Amino acid sequence: MTVTWEELGWERVAAGVGRVRLPGWDCTAGLVVGAGAVLMIDAGSSLAEGARLRTWAEELTGSRVTHLALTHPHFDHVFGAAAFAGAEVFGAVGVDTVPAEELRADAVRNGLDESAATEAADTLVRPRHLVCGEWTLDLGGGRQVLLANVGPGHTAHDLAVLVPGSPETVFCGDLVEESGAPQAGPDAVPSHWPAALDRLLELGGEDALYVPGHGAVVDAAFVRAQRDALAARFGVSR
Repeated sequence: MTVTWEELGWERVAAGVGRVRLPGWDCTAGLVVGAGAVLMIDAGSSLAEGARLRTWAEELTGSRVTHLALTHPHFDHVFGAAAFAGAEVFGAVGVDTVPAEELRADAVRNGLDESAATEAADTLVRPRHLVCGEWTLDLGGGRQVLLANVGPGHTAHDLAVLVPGSPETVFCGDLVEESGAPQAGPDAVPSHWPAALDRLLELGGEDALYVPGHGAVVDAAFVRAQRDALAARFGVSR
């Protein structure tokens, strides 16, 4: 790599795996580096933020982003996707049905500049590859990454990313949040959310690192506690 993760304000989570907490909504974006292929996880809240992520990725890897995984259809995770021209884009099945205008309106309600929100909605990238169960990406050099449709939960279309290694890393999207209580908007499916967290724990196991959509990296105990809290909050029998 041409620069270190730390020099660009990124956190190195494991070998060839890092993440950055973006300003504004404290949204996480992740990066997984293979041999000749680079996976970005989530794309930021605007085209400008997506372009910034693309530039960082190129500085860190010396290569362009070849794959983009979108964890769920909320503006702060998908509105930068158009900045990754040529990347193969993945999302949970059904993610492509969420109206762009709905995302634009939500972005403006949450404080994104209206012109930036409109630009991102007008150029919104829909995933070409829709994950129903699990999908293995081969990034080369022996690095394989598992995309898993673990929802519904936070939304109807939640995708997790498991990166094998030592430690294993699970990018959770907003199924897990550390910097505040998990946000359950009108598109959440509370009755299934605890089961989605069970699935995350099955994927990663006890020793994995879990990267939330917002906040610090957590462990399996944190995910279990959040699962139990969500079950109690929404009256879900376990």
